[in-house]
Amino acid sequence: MDMREAKFGIGQVVRHRRYPFRGVIFDVDPTFSNTEEWWESIPADVRPRRDQPFYHLLAENAETTYIAYVSEQNLLEDRSGRPCRHPQVDEMFGDYEDGHYTPLPHYKN
Repeated sequence: MDMREAKFGIGQVVRHRRYPFRGVIFDVDPTFSNTEEWWESIPADVRPRRDQPFYHLLAENAETTYIAYVSEQNLLEDRSGRPCRHPQVDEMFGDYEDGHYTPLPHYKN
């Protein structure tokens, strides 16, 4: 299987293509790397391909914050210019500028 380079990077703010949430990327898997149960819980008509990068997000919507696992095909760059309000952002990231957070030194891979 050919490995694709990830389109988005750690610290980047993105939004979901279909659902109303956005978040900060804090980790990237080169291909799907979650449980089979998680995979099967996605309705077949919207289930993404496994052979693409999947992103771990500190996510937020209008009501709450949470952790999300999203395929690359379902993400878009967030161009709102607004920082994220997820409470864990300050644990992993420092400065925010132009849709990107700077990972803190202890968090960089």
